[in-house]
Amino acid sequence: MRVASLAFLPEIRVKKREETSRWLTMKISMSSLAISFAILSIILAMLGRNPAAIYGMAFSRTFGSLYGVSFLGLKFIPLLLCSVGLVIAFKAGVWNIGAEGQLLMGAVASTWVALYAMPNAPGPVLVACMFTLGFLAGAAWAIIPALLKSTLDVNEVITTLMMNYVAMQLVNYLIQGPWRGPYMFPKTREIPIQAQLGLIPGTSIHYPTLIIGLTSTVLAYVMMERTKFGFELRVVGSNPRAARYAGISIPRVILLVMALSGGLAGLAGVGEVAGNPAHHGLYYPESVSAGYGYTAIIVAWLSRLNPLGLPLATLFVAAVLVSGYFMKIALKIEVAHELVNIFNGVVLICLVAGELLTRYRVQVRWGRHGGV
Repeated sequence: MRVASLAFLPEIRVKKREETSRWLTMKISMSSLAISFAILSIILAMLGRNPAAIYGMAFSRTFGSLYGVSFLGLKFIPLLLCSVGLVIAFKAGVWNIGAEGQLLMGAVASTWVALYAMPNAPGPVLVACMFTLGFLAGAAWAIIPALLKSTLDVNEVITTLMMNYVAMQLVNYLIQGPWRGPYMFPKTREIPIQAQLGLIPGTSIHYPTLIIGLTSTVLAYVMMERTKFGFELRVVGSNPRAARYAGISIPRVILLVMALSGGLAGLAGVGEVAGNPAHHGLYYPESVSAGYGYTAIIVAWLSRLNPLGLPLATLFVAAVLVSGYFMKIALKIEVAHELVNIFNGVVLICLVAGELLTRYRVQVRWGRHGGV
């Protein structure tokens, strides 16, 4: 593909790479990170700050303090669960952009179970029902756009994205209306103590959800690589026409992968309600979800849609988010919040751009050339 063809401009050609080595992938990823940190260093220097000191502080507080590790774990768990589900959907060529709303629906369902359906049930029974209903709620929320796609060929990017806003408004209605607790701010009552998940001692990391998240990566890999259904979803994702000729039911695959994807995001919502000590109930949707459903899209692509690569990719993205939080504290300037958002955005954009370069080769040729 020729991008520019005027005689006084360089000729730029973009060609798809036949294969990508691990060394090239690592080299491009490291270069992307270096470029992103260089850009932010320039911004920090213009503000009269020492970039090395800021980076060192953010790194040490993220990995060198118990608070930082706890904060990292709280970001890691929902990102991992959402990204596992997205990898399953993306591998089948189904573009689920609705993990944010599916997470919120899992949070709503688990809150209902804990506060209204069976608040006096024994802990193990109550927690099991919360996770079950949370998974089913997330799956049901994802099946709606899946049905629209499989029956009417409605674009799932639009429907899943729009349903995120519906879920957010539903949460706002509940916490400000029928489920509002006796607080000055909109929030439900705190869920019963037996519904609250156990924490790793000395931290805020709820280990039941962490175990579920790590286990789901292994199960997703086994399903995708070692089962008939995994073969079918990979065929549907890579060549839908061949899938039809092979007798694979594409609507069935779409419904199942979306149910799994939404269900896993729903489990993340249960963890935010029952596990996150800052919540233990339904709260502002921006606080419960915190953009995990959208950020998980980046995590899924960084893993190259390999479930086994998700823990490392999730850890990196979570570290970027937590480091940005500590940078905001260290800067103590009016533009700190905006600068941290710039930092997170620049890092993620550079990584995504680098991901494209692992798949395509860009050739630039100077000199006279003609033609279009």
